Amino acid sequence: MEHIRRNERMAALTRLLTSAPNRIFTLSHFCELFGAAKSTLSEDIDLLKGVFTRFELGQLETVTGAAGGVRYRRAISPEKALDFVSDLCQQLSTTSRVLPGGFLYLSDILSQHELVSTMGTIIAQQYYDAQPDFVLTMETKGIPVALMTAEAMGLPLVIARRSSKVYEGPAVNINYVSGSGGHIETMSLNRRAVTEGTRALIVDDFLKAGGTAKGMIDLMAEFHVDVIGTAFVMSTAAPRKKQIENDRSLMVMDVDPADPSTLTVRPADWLTGAVKG
Repeated sequence: MEHIRRNERMAALTRLLTSAPNRIFTLSHFCELFGAAKSTLSEDIDLLKGVFTRFELGQLETVTGAAGGVRYRRAISPEKALDFVSDLCQQLSTTSRVLPGGFLYLSDILSQHELVSTMGTIIAQQYYDAQPDFVLTMETKGIPVALMTAEAMGLPLVIARRSSKVYEGPAVNINYVSGSGGHIETMSLNRRAVTEGTRALIVDDFLKAGGTAKGMIDLMAEFHVDVIGTAFVMSTAAPRKKQIENDRSLMVMDVDPADPSTLTVRPADWLTGAVKG
């Protein structure tokens, strides 16, 4: 095998690890790929760890055990996360964004890949240790941030629909009460979409009273799937008591629907607390 220089190995290692976040690569895999000894690859990885740490490019971790190896995890410091979300809050604090019913227009923000990718990284970072098996969202506006969260965690994305599609085969349908309007709505998921006994992370764009999120939790119960967390781009300050607990939102908005000039958008308390702590 042609000799591969260290700078070539380092460039290839960086590309392989960062293009498959949260995936564990064994040292044996890299040894076979580059024709190098384990001690050489260990030195390369130690060098990369230092570079990633110095320039805040994410986390490179060594995983011990029989199935161990090395993995890359996207990460952002608490300070940078707070700065990013604070900038978003400033962009969103415009009265013209207030929609009927106390909602906020987010579609333009959720269509920008760089912004949504950073949101996904911030959310994923909170749930790495919980080890979900997939990310669940409800069509349609929550899909971009849920997809970026799933990509950061190296997980599949599952999308619940408002009605079953014939081309998707048999589905489980449940009725739930919309938290914002109190209407009975339907949620559907293909029977083959998830496996019994797995773990789900729910990610969506907006949390008001929590009716849709509660519906997704109930839907997962039908599949005997454990929900390990719920995360949102935006939540409302009112009602204070939601239909779900232990949710995490990046931002919190407060507004009197009858008076858009009262709009305020701020980073969630857990983000500011992470920096102060």
